[in-house]
Amino acid sequence: MKSTKGESSSLGYDFAGDSIDDGKSKLVKFSDGLFGGRDVTKVVLLVTTVTLSCLLFYKSANNPLNMMYPWTTDCYSSKIMNETSVETVQKKDPVSELERVLMNAAMENKTVIITALNQAWAEPNSTFEVFRESFKAGIGTERLLKHVIAVCLDNKAYDRCVEVHPHCYLINTTDSDQLSGPNRFMTPGYLKLIWRRMDLLRQVLGLGYNFIFTDADILWLRDPFPRFFPDADFQITCDNYNGKPSDKNNQVNSGFTYVKANNKTLNFYKFWIRSSRKFPGKHDQDVFNLIKNKHSIVKLGLSMRFFDTVYFGGFCQPSRDINVVNTMHANCCIGLDNKVNNLKAALEDWKRYVSLNTTVSETKWNIPPKCGY
Repeated sequence: MKSTKGESSSLGYDFAGDSIDDGKSKLVKFSDGLFGGRDVTKVVLLVTTVTLSCLLFYKSANNPLNMMYPWTTDCYSSKIMNETSVETVQKKDPVSELERVLMNAAMENKTVIITALNQAWAEPNSTFEVFRESFKAGIGTERLLKHVIAVCLDNKAYDRCVEVHPHCYLINTTDSDQLSGPNRFMTPGYLKLIWRRMDLLRQVLGLGYNFIFTDADILWLRDPFPRFFPDADFQITCDNYNGKPSDKNNQVNSGFTYVKANNKTLNFYKFWIRSSRKFPGKHDQDVFNLIKNKHSIVKLGLSMRFFDTVYFGGFCQPSRDINVVNTMHANCCIGLDNKVNNLKAALEDWKRYVSLNTTVSETKWNIPPKCGY
């Protein structure tokens, strides 16, 4: 930066010495020492420019916008620092144990497979062992086993689960002793198991995960996903199927459901669980039948579908075609030992079929009708 003759410097300062303008006196300049007068001006300007540039660069290091708006540096930097601190805290917040298990087990589309266990069902040679074996013996099902979460209703079930399965989740319960036994159908312990399970499924939907819920007394023989209705929010199996997949008069069995996570299904599960208080002593299937046609449910716009027992069979109504069956449920069978023995028999029927490596014209299941009644 230069000053023309007779002008003050660009910074508005005059570096001339003191003088008296009497018309006779001459302008007194600093004596020529190491630097002349103009040299001093240049040096001061240079030092000032370099100093300001360094300060500007230093304050802009953490925020490029400060190069354009240096006067906002302190305020803006403080704001960024505060926002960054908040973000850091949020990222460090630990997820819940349920979220951790869901994330580890989920498929890419945030779908998980959930089953429920207590001590009696988790013991060696009991239902959970046969359940896992069916995935390994099924067609296209073994790869799905890594997406199964076993929800454990007592500590002993959890201890056994972690020995044999990668994804186990223990529900914190104060009455786990009441939930650990065989809990025959419709006993108080059985009903507690059912509604504890339902509340967990509500939580899963609330976290944004789709799920297949499957009882542990179900054999997985083929990948069920190709059989699901693509446009339905809520899909459920039947004890007896009337041939109409949209008919709410089908006799449902909630032991196998496929549910997509959205506001409709979340509100449906909340209403379903709340309704259990209005109908004490009833299990989830009974309550479902009591509420399925209520205006509150219809208003949700929930799309329901009911599975054909040809594909999703059970002991109530066994699949009549082993060439296409996906699952087999030990429903209509009272007593844990009865369930386990007949599940093993059905699994042996399946293994014999697979060993033939061909379709068969006749399907026979080596299970008694309505076992245990």
